[in-house]
Amino acid sequence: MSPSSLHPEIHRLEEAGLLLATAVGRSRVLSIDQTHPVVKPLTEILDYLYGPGVIIAEEFGPVSEIELLLIFGSWAARHNGEPGPPPHDIDVLVVGSAKRADVYAAADRAQVRIGLPVNPVLASRRRWQEASDALIRQIKASPTIDLTPIEAGRKERDP
Repeated sequence: MSPSSLHPEIHRLEEAGLLLATAVGRSRVLSIDQTHPVVKPLTEILDYLYGPGVIIAEEFGPVSEIELLLIFGSWAARHNGEPGPPPHDIDVLVVGSAKRADVYAAADRAQVRIGLPVNPVLASRRRWQEASDALIRQIKASPTIDLTPIEAGRKERDP
């Protein structure tokens, strides 16, 4: 968006109290007023429509042989309301027999779009079902976001 188009929108958001402007020399630094009552619902709407879950689902969707696709770790925990610092990466579990190169290529594309590292973990169906290693047990016991494509067996989608 051009600066001339952006300026009126920023002004409207300031007037509505959603943005705060701080003068730094001749520049203005803009920040979101986290205390505004619509910030949380607006953030949730934008996350649902355009957030990392949507991007990861889009990038991993074309990868064949994915039986289960989950976001886990700190990003899933914050998304599910657990307090803590903002995540610095997104952990993704891929269960199935997808090709490693395809999974890592999808993670790289998602990382570019999201602006955070995307760390894929591959697991066979057997490894997931047996849960004999600590990582799989931890993932199963922690908050996750299921992004498994509907055609792969999910009944509903929750990006």
